[in-house]
Amino acid sequence: MKYKTVWTKKEDIERKWYVVDVKDQVLGRAATKIASLLIGKEKPEIVPDVDCGDNVIVINSDNVKLTRGKELNKMYYRHSMYPGGFKETTWQRQMEKDSTKIITDAVKNMLPNNKSRDARIARLYVYKNSVHKHGGQNPIEIKFN
Repeated sequence: MKYKTVWTKKEDIERKWYVVDVKDQVLGRAATKIASLLIGKEKPEIVPDVDCGDNVIVINSDNVKLTRGKELNKMYYRHSMYPGGFKETTWQRQMEKDSTKIITDAVKNMLPNNKSRDARIARLYVYKNSVHKHGGQNPIEIKFN
């Protein structure tokens, strides 16, 4: 009797929906858990060359926290690709402007930098408060410690 290894194909992937509440959660710890869900690391049928991850809805992004005084020191950088186009923004200012970008950037930097990264980040939905429009998918609520 021969044993054969079952290799997951793109058609066999079953994507679930999860809701993550980041209210009073530390940004980095929440981002690692969200990235793990997007990659699909908990699934037994994960294979390296196929994107097996799930869809993740993040709510209450306005209430995320940082530790050890990083609220005062953390900066966000961007460049317009024109001479003198370097811009920097503090964490507090970015929270006032758009708190969803903070979560998205943190999760994006936790994902591996390969061809699946854009597809994975497209399955991340971040909302400022607890209201989201994905109730029809019957998402499963995830609690982090």
